Amino acid sequence: MSQTSAADPKVSPTADHRDYQALRKRSHECHLLASSASILSWDREVMMPEGGIELRSDQISLLARLYHERMTSPEIGDLIAACEADESLSADPLSPEAVNLREWRRQYDRQVRLPSSLIEEEAALASRGQHAWAEARKNDDFNHFKPFLEKGLDLLKRKAECYGWDDPGEPWDALAEDYEPGCTAAQVAEVFTPLRTDLKSLLDELMGSSTQPSNAFNELKLPQEDQRKFVEFVARSIGFDFHRGRLDVSTHPFCSGTHPGDVRLTTRFHDDNVNDALGSTMHEAGHGMYEQGLPAEHAGTPMGRAVSLGIHESQSRLWENQVGRSRAFWNWLSPRLGEFFGEATSSLSQEDVYAGANRVKPDFIRVEADEATYNMHIMIRFELERAMMNGQLDVADLPGAWKEKYREYLGLDVPDDRRGCLQDVHWSMLSMGYFPTYTLGNLYSAQLFESALEAIPDLESRFERGEFGALKTWLNDNVHAHGQRYRAAELCEHVTGKPLSAEPLLRHLRGKLKPIYGL
Repeated sequence: MSQTSAADPKVSPTADHRDYQALRKRSHECHLLASSASILSWDREVMMPEGGIELRSDQISLLARLYHERMTSPEIGDLIAACEADESLSADPLSPEAVNLREWRRQYDRQVRLPSSLIEEEAALASRGQHAWAEARKNDDFNHFKPFLEKGLDLLKRKAECYGWDDPGEPWDALAEDYEPGCTAAQVAEVFTPLRTDLKSLLDELMGSSTQPSNAFNELKLPQEDQRKFVEFVARSIGFDFHRGRLDVSTHPFCSGTHPGDVRLTTRFHDDNVNDALGSTMHEAGHGMYEQGLPAEHAGTPMGRAVSLGIHESQSRLWENQVGRSRAFWNWLSPRLGEFFGEATSSLSQEDVYAGANRVKPDFIRVEADEATYNMHIMIRFELERAMMNGQLDVADLPGAWKEKYREYLGLDVPDDRRGCLQDVHWSMLSMGYFPTYTLGNLYSAQLFESALEAIPDLESRFERGEFGALKTWLNDNVHAHGQRYRAAELCEHVTGKPLSAEPLLRHLRGKLKPIYGL
């Protein structure tokens, strides 16, 4: 795969049309603006001194307005229309030219519905909101964050009105379209309701078992610098390219990809629970390898972007769960713990370590949740943000509603807002409509991994030898290389031969967790 510079966009030899070339150039310039804002956002979370927040908010706000104005200029609309009139560009609907035109049209039609003033207001509020959220979370002070969330919710309702939504439908649908095209609240609820029943049944079985796996690995206190070397080793081993990326620390782990040659991950560390740092790092490395695997020759166009956040999440969850919590993975990794932690891990058996990575325990924190309870956390957030968008839940009542849901779904009494409604960064970023993509990602990851096992029958024995390249190459070829050629559901069926189903995920969970719990 050729690695072209972000400043040197190429057009395929068949697309020597002047209008298409002009449109591609404009798209690339918009990408430069958006990627510049992304770098500033990364810096805000990782390196910026606290006193820089006001100026940084203004910088990001200005870039957002410039991006929007450039993307919605009449010239862009004229160029899209001229290219659509040229039938040769769309003769093959799966060609890069046809895909780019389809997605440029979709993006343009959505963006022109939003006034520049709203875009600028949104960027500034999101930047200040994230800063307020971090302070509120640190101090367990929901009232500090409440006015930012109220302003954000008001803005998101106005944004949804600008977009509009199909009838029947609701405002949440208009926002979800930015993350998972075609996704609606009704569709999500239809998937979540039976899945919740199956997961609750499995959880009851596991919690009722007389066999409970060891938690010794999660209770060890290990130096954070040693943990950092450990997780960097794992990220490098599974295929994240540190020549084209880096790993830093932030309050909330994330991946920021601006180009396949510049992908930035963050993770976090605790004195105990190295599995949290490992899982977070493998998760973000999965996102990062998707970004690094996108075709660089199409950077700045839809063919060089991920298809949806659900598919993006499938990549992170696949590496975190199907790989990172597998017995084959720990057969390879557990003998190497001493290289990083010395005698501190010498008392642990291989079974202790594997069980520790797969221990099921309902808890408050989504990003630390085990596989059996994780999707319950997502369902709660979806239902609450849907209620807020529909005017059925006031922001002031969010902490109480959160606690009620956790008591109902996971049997937990949430002790404070820091471990309750303040734990996630998403709403401070004005990202409503986002959370269900995590569960969609879990469903996609399980189905994709089953297909990878069919294509590479000795995959797990390769993991035991620390060989992950075959899986990475399979994902590069079958998922990453397509950019936005397919919609998420179409890509799933193209790769696996079947429509998306919850059964692969349930097979994965039952097949792994029941033996660990002696069932």
